[in-house]
Amino acid sequence: MSAAAGLVRAHVEAGRLPAAVFGIATARGTTTLEAFGGTAERPARTGDHFRLFSITKPLVGLAAARAIERGLLTPLTPLADAVPEVGAGREDVVQLRHLVSHTSGLIEPALDAPEGLAAALRRPGRDFAAGAASRYSSIAFEGVAELIRHATGRAWDAEVADFARAAGATSLTLEESADPHPVVDAAEQGLNVARMAALRHPGAGLIGRAEDLLNIGSALLAGGGDIVRPATLAMMRRPLTGDIPRLEPYPAERGQDWGFSWNLRTRAPGLIDRDVYGHGGWSGTEFWIHPTAGLAWVLLTNRAVRPGVDLDAIDNAVVSGV
Repeated sequence: MSAAAGLVRAHVEAGRLPAAVFGIATARGTTTLEAFGGTAERPARTGDHFRLFSITKPLVGLAAARAIERGLLTPLTPLADAVPEVGAGREDVVQLRHLVSHTSGLIEPALDAPEGLAAALRRPGRDFAAGAASRYSSIAFEGVAELIRHATGRAWDAEVADFARAAGATSLTLEESADPHPVVDAAEQGLNVARMAALRHPGAGLIGRAEDLLNIGSALLAGGGDIVRPATLAMMRRPLTGDIPRLEPYPAERGQDWGFSWNLRTRAPGLIDRDVYGHGGWSGTEFWIHPTAGLAWVLLTNRAVRPGVDLDAIDNAVVSGV
């Protein structure tokens, strides 16, 4: 067992994580895939589904990037092209590049948005002028989804399914029939999971297996595979946040930039290797790709509050290959 997998197992054995599936891949495919623990009486298995939460975001970003490749969108496409109401009362222009980099200034609702995503996206007012600051936003990806639908005539999840299927990620879904492991402290943390699931949220709604993400990681390590062209992937990895203010919950000292939907941990003080991009999710899910090291890794789990679980320690153990 690798040191990284040993760390995950230790977290499960200590009760910090309930169920966990951990995997590592190279450009050639999956090299490690292990399951630990379980939820209540249900043991974790490597093929189990988990709620991906915000790992959904870069997958939607890849769908938008594919539309850019086809000339249907550009990073400068205004959200108002698809949702004219968003521009009303704002002197700034919210563009696709702002939506994918958390710089749109849209007012953020709860993740389970009781008013619905369409109404939340169209809520008047703003947090800040587009491009002036960065604050993490899930509702922004409802805007990305609207632009995808406007440009392609198809729903975001259908566009994601196209490239996922080509990469061998055949089990990504929005359907509850996938039977994901429940998030054990969701209600305690104030999230109505059933209500969120009903939204089919393009910022948090996908359900999937570790191997789905590992297959996507392998394709991206190979330069984009059947998902996007190498130049498109390079575009997605360019920082879009620069030196603008970083607002809670991801202040500047977290050492990250936002690219085109990817979290770029370019300045993370706890990492051995900062040539990394990926994303995490609310329940502890993680998906990270190290191009220079030639590795991608995935952790799927199901607890929102995880004191003592150090992501950087796991990442360093993956990269070092101990």
